[in-house]
Amino acid sequence: MRFLFLICFCFCFNVFSQEDLVASEYFKNGEFEKAALSYKRLHDKSPNNNNYLLQLVKTYQQLENYQEAETLLLDQITKVNYPPLTIELGYNYQLQNDLINAEKNYNIALETIDQNPNFVFVIGKAFEDRSLLEQAIVAYEKGIILKPDQNFNFLLARIYGEQGKVEKMFESYLNFVEINDTYLNTIKRAFSEFISENNDNENNIILKRLLLKKIQIDQNLLWNEMLSWLFVQQKDFNKAFTQEKAIFFRQPETLDRIEELGNIAINDKEFEIALDIFTYLGETAQDLDTKLDAYYHVINIKTQIATPAEYKNILKEYDLVFDTYGKQTQTLPLQIAYAHFLAFYIHDSPNAITVLKKSLELPLNSFQEAGVKMELGDILVLQENFNEALIYYTQVQRNLKNSTLAQEARFKVAKTSYYKGDFKWAESQLKILKSSTSQLIANDALELMLLITDNKYEDSTQTALNLYAKADLMAFQNNTNEAIELLDVILNEHKGKTIEDQALFKQAQLFDLKKEYHKAEANYQSIITNFSDDILADDAYFYLAELYRTKLNEPEKAQDLYEKIIFNYQDSIYFVDARNNFRLLRGDAIN
Repeated sequence: MRFLFLICFCFCFNVFSQEDLVASEYFKNGEFEKAALSYKRLHDKSPNNNNYLLQLVKTYQQLENYQEAETLLLDQITKVNYPPLTIELGYNYQLQNDLINAEKNYNIALETIDQNPNFVFVIGKAFEDRSLLEQAIVAYEKGIILKPDQNFNFLLARIYGEQGKVEKMFESYLNFVEINDTYLNTIKRAFSEFISENNDNENNIILKRLLLKKIQIDQNLLWNEMLSWLFVQQKDFNKAFTQEKAIFFRQPETLDRIEELGNIAINDKEFEIALDIFTYLGETAQDLDTKLDAYYHVINIKTQIATPAEYKNILKEYDLVFDTYGKQTQTLPLQIAYAHFLAFYIHDSPNAITVLKKSLELPLNSFQEAGVKMELGDILVLQENFNEALIYYTQVQRNLKNSTLAQEARFKVAKTSYYKGDFKWAESQLKILKSSTSQLIANDALELMLLITDNKYEDSTQTALNLYAKADLMAFQNNTNEAIELLDVILNEHKGKTIEDQALFKQAQLFDLKKEYHKAEANYQSIITNFSDDILADDAYFYLAELYRTKLNEPEKAQDLYEKIIFNYQDSIYFVDARNNFRLLRGDAIN
């Protein structure tokens, strides 16, 4: 008997579901008369189902059959206490321009909250569904008073955002997160739709003022964290650092947040403040790993901004660290950085190789060993000892199969083969890497593969491609002037060949590195003018726009170029950055 009942129940449920889907499809497709018949059948079979009744009412409203809708609603209201029915009755009057009766029913629904606060959500949602946002606000505000444990601020904030009432939206979100701090990242994402990198943006100023007010009233570190986040969005890392130090002073549990800020500053090439942050970390940290990581970043930042005359001071800093902490496993990242500095800046490759080979004698795990061998390979490429470099890269590739480091090693194998003119082998490796799990490696592999593929058939001796690979190697060796001169040879002797735009682009990047910005500008402009249909066109547009925005202080020209990427290169990897920078220059909020 029980089994028979179960079969009947499942059959009836399936029939209802099918009819519901059919009615819904009719409604979506604008076939309202058919939808009305379907929903009426469903309502007749299940008269206590308010969802079917409301859908039938909405269908009648589409047919302008307001009287039938009113009759249905009034009849149901006498049977059940369900406030959304009263709201729908009011809306039915509103559709007939009977605003007095509409308002009367809206107020009856709102008064229900005072008698039964549990109705707050369904009433607020019903008002929202009918775009009656002011009434929804009243419902949620009543809920905040009558059921403070439910915290309806999140729903309120969303409505204020839809209405463009930014300050009230900010206030509601802050009130919500004060009680539900687990939603902090959700709130940050909501805020990011309304603020921009521009600290003079009105919304940024409003949020900053509200947070400062919160800090004055309440000592909750949450507000310092939010203020720090706002300053990071504005690229005002000094002020963010001040807030992070204040947080750490009152809650000295971990320096992770300050370290994260330092890394963000480095990524944004804000080296001066990044140096201050990591210097502070080195002076403040109690554990050795954090201290050594701070020293690593401090020396690396100083290396990036140093002139050759300052290299001796950097060597002294390395010596001081090794004298204090020794050359042991914990200082391995510093040993690798030191070897890189010796080879690529001091041009003392033999000493650099000696340092790394001694590092290999330490008790290292497989990933640490791979890191040393990768640097050894790079230094051997620098010396043009290609075959020996390939041995180290191949060892890493074999020992750490399927890891990102192994894929990076394979790319270096391909790049080294390319440097030595073995384009066929390089191309075979790059084809494998096109599907790399690391998007960065995959992009680099595709870029190099296209360079080889596009130019290997230009002539049987592949003269231009060999010259370009040599110039690329010179750039890797930090022989920037020699690389530029060799690229000039390509541009003069192989004009009109497929490699010309590649040579222009590579040379432009080297000019940028040397701060010869107007020469870089001329090269990018040449690509835009003469190679607008080729693969590097969007690269040229984007890098020239960045040059105008960040170096040449010509924002109008930059904005025009970003706009061209947005409209003409929608599949470009630069599309999102171009759109964001365009909106920033136009003064929009950034999503």
